[in-house]
Amino acid sequence: MCRSYFIFGLPMAKKFTLGKDERLKRRKIIEQLFGEGKSVSVFPIRVQYRLYKEGLASPLQAGFSASSRQFKRAVDRNRIKRQMREAYRLQKWPLQEKLQASQQQLALFFIYTGKELPEYGVLNEKIGVVLNKLMKIIP
Repeated sequence: MCRSYFIFGLPMAKKFTLGKDERLKRRKIIEQLFGEGKSVSVFPIRVQYRLYKEGLASPLQAGFSASSRQFKRAVDRNRIKRQMREAYRLQKWPLQEKLQASQQQLALFFIYTGKELPEYGVLNEKIGVVLNKLMKIIP
């Protein structure tokens, strides 16, 4: 079920991008997500999620956060969010294809709950586990 993209008639690998329309920005959706959504947790990451039939710009939208209480310096928070975005970007496509096949939309918000700066390998592994849990939850 892998889609290929063609440039000048030559097949290319799947595009692993995280575009502007795939980022969770709308305040109304974020408020609904935290008010009515459910959560999945795999330490050190908690994910708030909510399924939609329509209303999102993309079938899968995600936001990322790190606590300013735990990480005083913005440099550290930005590094954590950047690493989470990268791990998500590389592993989201199975979930995205399942959502497109079932004609559903999903809003996600990743929250880093750990107290120490993480290694990229740990974040990559844990985000993979969370995305697999979400794959099993979605009908």
